[in-house]
Amino acid sequence: MTRLFNDPSAFADEMIDGFVAANNLQVRRVPGGVVRSTRSAADSVAIVVGGGSGHYPAFGGLVGQGLAHGAAMGNLFASPSVQQVHSVAVAANNGGGVLLSYGNYAGDVLNFTQAQDRLIAEGIDCRSVAVTDDIASASIDEKTKRRGIAGDLTVFKTAAAASEAGYSMDDVERVAILANERTRSFGVAFTGCTLPGADAPLFTVPEGRMAVGMGIHGEPGLRETDVPTADGLAELFVTTLLAELPDGIVVARGQRVGVILNGLGSVKYEELFVVYRRVAELLTDAGLTVVDPEVGELVTSFDMAGASLTLFWLDDELETFWRAAADTPAYRKGSVAAAPQLTSADFHDADASVAAIETGSAESQAAAPLAMAAIDALLAVVEGNADELGRIDAVAGDGDHGVGMQRGARAAAVAAQEALDAGAGVETLLVKAADAWADKAGGTSGALWGVMLRALGGEIGNTDVPSAVSVSAGATAARVAIMSFGKAEVGDKTMVDAIVPFTEVLADEVDNGANLSAAWSRAADAATIAAVATADLLPKMGRARPHAEKSLGTPDAGAHSFALIVQAVAAVFAAEEGEND
Repeated sequence: MTRLFNDPSAFADEMIDGFVAANNLQVRRVPGGVVRSTRSAADSVAIVVGGGSGHYPAFGGLVGQGLAHGAAMGNLFASPSVQQVHSVAVAANNGGGVLLSYGNYAGDVLNFTQAQDRLIAEGIDCRSVAVTDDIASASIDEKTKRRGIAGDLTVFKTAAAASEAGYSMDDVERVAILANERTRSFGVAFTGCTLPGADAPLFTVPEGRMAVGMGIHGEPGLRETDVPTADGLAELFVTTLLAELPDGIVVARGQRVGVILNGLGSVKYEELFVVYRRVAELLTDAGLTVVDPEVGELVTSFDMAGASLTLFWLDDELETFWRAAADTPAYRKGSVAAAPQLTSADFHDADASVAAIETGSAESQAAAPLAMAAIDALLAVVEGNADELGRIDAVAGDGDHGVGMQRGARAAAVAAQEALDAGAGVETLLVKAADAWADKAGGTSGALWGVMLRALGGEIGNTDVPSAVSVSAGATAARVAIMSFGKAEVGDKTMVDAIVPFTEVLADEVDNGANLSAAWSRAADAATIAAVATADLLPKMGRARPHAEKSLGTPDAGAHSFALIVQAVAAVFAAEEGEND
């Protein structure tokens, strides 16, 4: 288990600070993550990778000459926010554009895609390649839905080596896409991992059993089997991976492969070498030529006891890049010519200046304390239920929902209070809270709550006193924005299953003349009922999708947290109504 920490919600930030302090000749801190502290070739393509923390050496440990130019580092097992990705990309940009690469998870796709759109709007050529190497997470017919696990390294390194070779953005993107198409991984776990501050692992495996097809965020395996011998595990790995050849490869014999035998956190290197001894024999027997194998910890999951095997099917170009030299805090190959250190004059970080607070009308300013009270109630209910939200999320997901909601709600409350103190109206207060939530929480929930609060504020405005009609319109706008942004529908077992009935009941009650307090209370009850009912649904989106059956009987964490929050806000509105009677 993870034993050394201070405040669990501050773990990622403190970890990054320590990592930079220990490796300042190779990386430097920027808002949202790290970038190289050494000079890169002018007008070269910058490779910016990223994802949640908890996977070291991914992602920050892979920043350095010959590999990534920057890494956006989110909270534990949570995608970095749009702001974090954007900040790192701007700092890493060498003038030749930015290629973003990350594991194919819902939160990462949402946040990196938004960051890409923002960079393009600012005139920076930006492309994205999501890694989809985990064959256990979806069938070959749905390979675009597969997760990215240890195969992240093959894509990151290939793209980076192409950049170092002077390739254009078009060719760097082409090479990264090809590397992803030719990478396959498969993993197992013997125990789950335990997040800092948690009193139990995200999942457990019975003694003597092994979870097959697990993810790297504490997601449980797709099935269980008896723990094999080291040779037996090697045979499972090789047989499974050789059963699916990439497009364009008809037979395995005669092919060249890069190989990664990856430890997930607690399996010792000596054990990995015992397994790799048999992996090498089996690959040779199959007529394959192994090129520069990697055995060790490349993409971990805290203290998870497990391992994965990756096969990277090479051609001449890919082999050149797989063999290319690299020098990062956690990954070294060959020898690179030392690049000069950057100086402060070289830094081109994203503008971190704080925008001025837009004051609202006297009427909106007078209503802002009620909005602040609602945010405070939101924070209190999240703080009081963070552990339970994490437990629910861990049943079939990664267990980060409680910590992510906690970080987001805390940041939103601080930003809202600063806006209130500066004379903001309701819209500005909610928008500032939205941006802070999305930035500090990261992940899917951070992005969605940011979208939701911003849409709500936009309908209420900074001029008029919020009314039942404007609040209902804001809630509907939030629902539309969430469904457009996240693409979820009712029945997918997401927060949408609670949001839709909430907004529908709220609108009906307001249309029938109910005041805000009464309408909101009835809508909150509808959201609660709907959230409970998600226990009977199978997830169709997100990290829980590959583990759909495991989630039966447990409500969706996002729907549950939404219901808790709207009930807490209902109490605020009721108290306000009582004071005004």
